[in-house]
Amino acid sequence: MYNTDNIFIEQLRRGERNACQRLVSDYGYAVFQMVRRIVVRQEDAEEVYQDVFVKALQGIGNYDSRKASLATWLNRIAYHEALNFVRKRHPNIVYMEEGTSYERRMTNDDDFNDTLDEDAHDSQTIQALENAMEKLPPHEQAIVTMFYYDDMSLADIAYVTGSIPTTVGSQLCRIRKKLYRIIKTTHL
Repeated sequence: MYNTDNIFIEQLRRGERNACQRLVSDYGYAVFQMVRRIVVRQEDAEEVYQDVFVKALQGIGNYDSRKASLATWLNRIAYHEALNFVRKRHPNIVYMEEGTSYERRMTNDDDFNDTLDEDAHDSQTIQALENAMEKLPPHEQAIVTMFYYDDMSLADIAYVTGSIPTTVGSQLCRIRKKLYRIIKTTHL
């Protein structure tokens, strides 16, 4: 069975102009959103966005639909291109690391989730959460955004980040605790 997605991929592999235009029109917005979450400046994000599609078109021969959807594959390229750009631009940025003794004493995820559930409509809480998110490293911001805003599964996030689903779940747990700690220390 040869469906329209397979035909589309074959057209991309042959470098057909209409297929390339369709790729950008169909997936461009989502790719740009992924890049923009990690790359702060609009001009830089636009540059990385273009690099993503150049890399995707160059690597379309390696795309395997059994491993991930085309959208997830493109998000993986966008994620890595954006992180590489940020790392090259800001190699000396130091972020708070996980695993501190304070973090190990943190409350469990249920306490954090209960707190967020109780105050979800409180604009101060939302603002505090947004401010805390800005203090996270770009890759952690991207993971949180993919899970909570884009409703991506752990498996898709794992594919995008080059990890495994259980690792992504653990990362989300640590990131939630880190956000909780940032919010608590900021509002003391």
